[in-house]
Amino acid sequence: MTKGKVWSPEWSQYNDRFTSVPITQLTNYTGHSHHLYFTENGWYDNENKLLFCSDRENKTNLFRMDLQTGEMLQLTDYDTTYDMSACLHPNEKQAYFRRKNKIIEIDLETLKERMVFEGPESLVGGNINCTADGQYIITCMREDFSDQIQIDLKNGYIGHRELMEVRPKSQILQISIADGTAKVVFEEENFITHINTSPTKKDLITFCHEGPWQLVDHRIWGLNLRTGEVWKIRERKEPLEMVGHEYWHADGETIGYHGFRANGTAFFGKISFDNQHMEEVEFPFRNWHAQSNDFSKIVVDGRAPLDKLIVWSQENGEFTKPKVLCEHRCSFHVQKVHAHPRFSPGGDKLLFTSDKNGYGNLYLVNLPNDFNSLPNYEIKN
Repeated sequence: MTKGKVWSPEWSQYNDRFTSVPITQLTNYTGHSHHLYFTENGWYDNENKLLFCSDRENKTNLFRMDLQTGEMLQLTDYDTTYDMSACLHPNEKQAYFRRKNKIIEIDLETLKERMVFEGPESLVGGNINCTADGQYIITCMREDFSDQIQIDLKNGYIGHRELMEVRPKSQILQISIADGTAKVVFEEENFITHINTSPTKKDLITFCHEGPWQLVDHRIWGLNLRTGEVWKIRERKEPLEMVGHEYWHADGETIGYHGFRANGTAFFGKISFDNQHMEEVEFPFRNWHAQSNDFSKIVVDGRAPLDKLIVWSQENGEFTKPKVLCEHRCSFHVQKVHAHPRFSPGGDKLLFTSDKNGYGNLYLVNLPNDFNSLPNYEIKN
């Protein structure tokens, strides 16, 4: 048994070679480690502890790191590698993770586990979130077409378009944390993923119609859990426009996203859940993700040939030019090694994953107080 095992600190510190920004490499193991999906906060205990997933000893398990000492506590003990979806309860006393068709609760102090929900093996489960009041887990399930379509979504999006086109029957579930009872709050014949609960509004979630962004009928959808109302958020402005990777700002009312115009111009933006107060900012390079706590500081992770994290900050209502924060040199080859940058709740640090040394590891950046001290991003011809 390795549940409860304390792993010695693996961290090391260096200054980025392009910007001199101080960075801490948090993990250093011959196996992939990564933080929670970028829409999920893994910091708790006043940002002194961090949840993360790691493949160690040929097993995937959930860990927490003490950010004061670097020591890591192994929270679970499972004997296979798999793609773990996990989330933190709002009270910071429990976490939840999916293992195949089961959703399991773990007490973050006693490490006691409890199975909250077990779905049918015939359906494929999606990511999991807690509602803002801590009463429910929201997740999705869909038909499994792996006997008809070659599917490997986590490793190269294989079958991505085919699943969109076959329109699997999908359900969004509201699962009681207290007793495990599950209610189908929405279902349709569409490839549904990317469940996101508002961090402040208990009845408000977003979900997406998955598929190639320029081809899917519409990407970002809102859902009121109490009334069942469903609506489109940030409709496409022109044919083949791509919008996605939606996430909630800390206010729980505003949704951030990024995308690409039909001519290839990239942009990041924000919009309220009721389609009010939309703002978008264009930039001249390709990226994978964008993230922010509000609309004052934004990060995007460039994709090849750009291998840097790029940031903006607002000054007097205007965004600075794009600034280079640091090198990430991430391959994005599989989901476990996507950079998925995320600001800390306090906004003074930034977490990302990179496999620049061969295996995915976690990196923590101390953000400068003034983004103007960072070099401008310059387009190289």
